[in-house]
Amino acid sequence: MADIVVGADGSPSAVSAARWAIEEAVVRGATLRLVSAFQTPAAWLGMGEALGASMTTQISDEDLEAYAVAAIDDTLAALDVPTSVTVVKDVRPGHPADVLTDASQGALMLVVGNRGHGDIGSVLLGSVGLHCVHHAACPVVVVPYERA
Repeated sequence: MADIVVGADGSPSAVSAARWAIEEAVVRGATLRLVSAFQTPAAWLGMGEALGASMTTQISDEDLEAYAVAAIDDTLAALDVPTSVTVVKDVRPGHPADVLTDASQGALMLVVGNRGHGDIGSVLLGSVGLHCVHHAACPVVVVPYERA
C-alpha cells in the first residue's frame, strides 16, 4: 500500500494539510504517514562563546524528538481519522524541508500546509513547501490554511 506523506508540525496549516490527505487516503486506500522533523537550532550552538559568555544548550535531542512526536499527536487530536485509514507516525532528525523530501521517496504524494506568507514572504523567509515542490520525488500538494 502506498503512503501519502504529510508534514505535521502541529500548526493549523498542518492540520488543514492532514485533513485533506485523510480524504485522499480514504479514496486511494493509502496509508497516512505523518512526518515531523526536529533539529537543534544552530543559533544555540557556540553562541555563548561568540558573545563572550559560556552557554550550553538546555534541551536535548530527546526533548526535541518528544516535541516532534507531540506535534504529530496535536495534529491527530484535531482530526477525525476513519478506522479504515492506517496512520504512521514518522519522526526524523533534520531540517523539515530535507526530511520531507527524503520521506517523499516512494510516496504516492507529499502534502504540506501553506502558512500564508505569500510569494514575497516565501522569497524573504524561505519556504518548506516551496522546497518540497522543487525537490520532492513525488507529486506535492500544498493545502492552504482554512481561515475561519
